[in-house]
Amino acid sequence: MATALYRRYRPETFAELIGQTQVTDPLRTALRTDRVNHAYLFSGPRGCGKTTSARILARCLNCAEGPTDTPCGVCPSCRDLARDGSGSLDVVEIDAASHNGVDDARDLRERAVFAPARDRYKIFILDEAHMVTPQGFNALLKIVEEPPEHVKFIFATTEPDKVIGTIRSRTHHYPFRLVPPAQMLEYVQTLCEAEGVTVEAGVLPLVVRGGGGSVRDTLSLLDQLIAGSDATPGGSVTISYERAVALLGYTHAALLDEVVDALGARDAAGLFGAVDRVIQTGQDPRRFVDDLLERLRDLIIVQATRDRAASVLRGVPQDELERMSAQAAVFGAAELSRAADIANDALSEMAGATSPRLHLELLAARLLVPGAEEPTRGALARVERLERRIGIEGAGATAGSAAPPAPEPERAAAPAAPRLAETPAEPVEPPSATAEAPAAETESPSAAAAPPVPDASPAPAAEPSRPVGPVTLQQMKDAWPEVLEAVQAISRNSWTVVFTATPREFADDVLTLSFRSAGDVDSFRPRRAPGENVSDHLRAAIVEVLGVQVRFLPHVAEGAGAPAAAPAASATPAAGWNVAEIPQGEPVDEAPAASRRRIAGGRVVPGAAAVAETPSADSSTQEQATPEAAAPAPPASPVVASTTAAGTLRYGEAVVREMLGATFLEESTLAAPAPVAAPPVAASPVDLPPAGPDEVAADEEPPPPADGDVEPEPDDAEPEVTEPGELEPDDGEPDDAALADAARGTVS
Repeated sequence: MATALYRRYRPETFAELIGQTQVTDPLRTALRTDRVNHAYLFSGPRGCGKTTSARILARCLNCAEGPTDTPCGVCPSCRDLARDGSGSLDVVEIDAASHNGVDDARDLRERAVFAPARDRYKIFILDEAHMVTPQGFNALLKIVEEPPEHVKFIFATTEPDKVIGTIRSRTHHYPFRLVPPAQMLEYVQTLCEAEGVTVEAGVLPLVVRGGGGSVRDTLSLLDQLIAGSDATPGGSVTISYERAVALLGYTHAALLDEVVDALGARDAAGLFGAVDRVIQTGQDPRRFVDDLLERLRDLIIVQATRDRAASVLRGVPQDELERMSAQAAVFGAAELSRAADIANDALSEMAGATSPRLHLELLAARLLVPGAEEPTRGALARVERLERRIGIEGAGATAGSAAPPAPEPERAAAPAAPRLAETPAEPVEPPSATAEAPAAETESPSAAAAPPVPDASPAPAAEPSRPVGPVTLQQMKDAWPEVLEAVQAISRNSWTVVFTATPREFADDVLTLSFRSAGDVDSFRPRRAPGENVSDHLRAAIVEVLGVQVRFLPHVAEGAGAPAAAPAASATPAAGWNVAEIPQGEPVDEAPAASRRRIAGGRVVPGAAAVAETPSADSSTQEQATPEAAAPAPPASPVVASTTAAGTLRYGEAVVREMLGATFLEESTLAAPAPVAAPPVAASPVDLPPAGPDEVAADEEPPPPADGDVEPEPDDAEPEVTEPGELEPDDGEPDDAALADAARGTVS
């Protein structure tokens, strides 16, 4: 019957203990200088050497040549405490998990009073000390605080917080740690050579990973693999990779390579096929996700370290490192980091899940869609894919890298030819300078007068990353949203200016931008120190996204802010609404204030023409009188509304038409209503408010007509027919149709 590896190779000196120099060095120094305390507390994870260190310390204290930091190994005490020794009467190991009460503490206290039987000290090693009850610790408190000179206490525990503070304060605390993978890998390789075991490539990293830094767990796994492997005819044992993967439960490297290749090629069928094989073979989905996360971590390290990956990923075969280098070249840094974050989140969600296959398939779906997760990370992954698609070298170039500006193309003297329609679907070769310059001049009148914005940023010494092929206008338009996001990250104020810009033309490193207003163009031009202007921020963003250095030619877009021409007057019949557009601001009355006149109902009708016949004071008074006191008045000439070259402008009708959604059918003239005579009634004066600046008082004569106004017609002239929307005053109360037309013609 074979002895377990962790028992056959238990260290016997502090020099043989691996990965615990933070404990062994101070203890050896204290032993050499004879400054040994009466009580020690060793804490740390399981299998890291706490109990072994306690035994080594007991050997050092009771050695015939001691106290010493290196036991002799030949004295009776050293032989009894060796890995195959029978044990010593003066070194008492107590399992505190089963001896944790007050009675056990009293028994220990009574035994500590007696002197050692043979050795120098009587040493009590309490393993799993955190299992002692508070009452048991209180029973030990007095003897631990003031023990006899021949008594030493060593407490070993995995949970030092459960040891009461009064005990911890009376001990020297030494924390143990898990052994690093590199030291553990070298240690198990040495053991395999000592045992004569042949191990295939990739097996020992799995063993070290399964051990998790615990020496005892790692040696137990290795012992299990050795026991389960077949011996060759020569008698040596060989541990195969397939046997190790199947026994330890890890995912085979070939399946992980297939999954990573499917992710790089966006092969959904291959990825979901691998997921189905994981389920069909009975493998734990959580273990598969853990292995996938480990592989993504390895790819990130390989991509970051490149040729030095072997010094970080110790124990990985060289052929596997070459495969991972090829796989890492397919992904970008942000894409790999995002995939690792998604896998990590899925691993947390799968804990205790009732349907692990569902979570695994959802993980595969999220990995295939770059924009399905957090917007910033997904957008960065799409930018990396765009850079690889257009063939940019050095996708990770910083935004600050810039190249010296290219010389400005010479402008030809030939007249500018009209621009042809752009065809951005196909990349075209950059045109010559003589052919491109006139096309840029014909963009707009303001574009010819606006020279390209000079590159105000200083040129660094290093060359930036340049595209393998020329960047076309269509590629610039496709990447424009990402460029705006990069500008927003640099400066919010610059983003508000370039947000209104649109790429119109790109050739010979000159990018033509159209803005909505001249103010935006003025804000875009350099006005500050180099590197702080809006153009500098936009140039840096383009370098960051597309890796190309550009110059700018800003101009105002054609037709932006230009006033619409007034339609010419025409004698043809009206074919549409004969009304003005709805004014955006306050309406401007072009007629003088003196030409306005108060009509029935208190409304004021503006007009550039004077009234055909000047009303008398009596008629004005009668118009303002109440209906009961209204008196007949002589008929007056119709009121002519304000007209322009385009005809009568009726603002009120435009508002009503827009509110009601009316459609134009026909426009016809409206005859003046016949005057209705009122019975003679004695008129009583009515107190009227004082005339305002825009009204004509009843007792005043209206001012003479201004230049351009309509002259009053003679009495024997034919009555003028008013246009639709105009109102003719009468002696009586106007009817509803007349009031409605007057309302449409009144400036509100």
